[in-house]
Amino acid sequence: MTTATPGNAPSSRAIIRPIQPEDYEDVRRITRGAYLEAGYFADEAHPYMAVLADVEHRAEHAEVWVAERDGAVVGSVALTFAGQRYTDIAVEGELEFRMLAVDPTVQRGGVGRAMVERIIEHARTLPGIEAVSLTSGSDMVRAHRLYTSMGFVRVPERDWEVPNEDILLWVFRLPL
Repeated sequence: MTTATPGNAPSSRAIIRPIQPEDYEDVRRITRGAYLEAGYFADEAHPYMAVLADVEHRAEHAEVWVAERDGAVVGSVALTFAGQRYTDIAVEGELEFRMLAVDPTVQRGGVGRAMVERIIEHARTLPGIEAVSLTSGSDMVRAHRLYTSMGFVRVPERDWEVPNEDILLWVFRLPL
C-alpha cells in the first residue's frame, strides 16, 4: 500500500490520471478514510461505506481517476454521464462527478481543487457537454466552499434525499 506524505503542504503538483488495478486498495482506503474523517458516517457499518469500498465495481461502470503526488495515490473521483449506472443527477449535456475523496493526510493541500480543475478542463473537450454537475451532502460544508469558489452554483430544485435515509443531497452545477 502506498501512503501519502503527511501534512497538507503540497510538495509537488498532483498528477491526475486514470485508475489502474494496482490503485484499488489505495482508493478504497482513501475514500473510506475521507468520508469517515469528515464525519459523514459514524463508522464502517453504514451501508454506503460498502459502496465507497467497491472500487472494482465503480471502475467497471464509471470513469475513475486518481490523483498522485510523489508516487502516492492521494485522491480519487468517478466521472459519469446521463443514463450511466453511477449517475445520480446528470442530465443530457452534463458530466457528473461523484465520490471525490482526498487522503485526510493531505487535505487542504490543493489536491481536491486540482482534481476538479482537471474535470472541468476535460469536460470542455467533450462534444455535447455544456456543464459539470455534482451532488454533495448538505452537511459537506468544506466541499461546498471549494465548489462555489470554482464557480459552481447550487441548483436547489434538483436537490434530493437518499431513499430510506435522512440525508439531503444538494446539487451543484457549473455551466461551461
